[in-house]
Amino acid sequence: MRKFAPLIVLTGAASLLAGCGSSGIFNRERPDEFAVQRQAPLVVPPDFTLRPPAPGTARPNEGTAAEQALDALFGGPAPRSRVEASVLDRAGSAAPGIRSQVGDANTPTVAKGRVTRDIIAAPEGDGASASTVIPGA
Repeated sequence: MRKFAPLIVLTGAASLLAGCGSSGIFNRERPDEFAVQRQAPLVVPPDFTLRPPAPGTARPNEGTAAEQALDALFGGPAPRSRVEASVLDRAGSAAPGIRSQVGDANTPTVAKGRVTRDIIAAPEGDGASASTVIPGA
């Protein structure tokens, strides 16, 4: 058995090394990856007599971002109901600098109570120690 072990290892190494070569008994025909599908010839598209757009004009198929969002979500702008129009009329328009005034210390706030304060101040966690209370049980 000791005489055959080096011979077996040498034969195995030679066959593995021969598999890397491009000629010999292990040569095989490989498919050409570029010949898998016939390439279509390039075609020059027709002119369609298109006119270049005038500088500074909006594209006819584009609108504002809000219009595009409404079209994508709902299929276009919907007419406002009487109730919605009434609420918007009563609310009026927002002051131009409202976003800069919100964080001001002199802005009046509404106290939501102790429960809301406790919910906001609750520590973050994965809820492993959470428990439920069923009233009347």
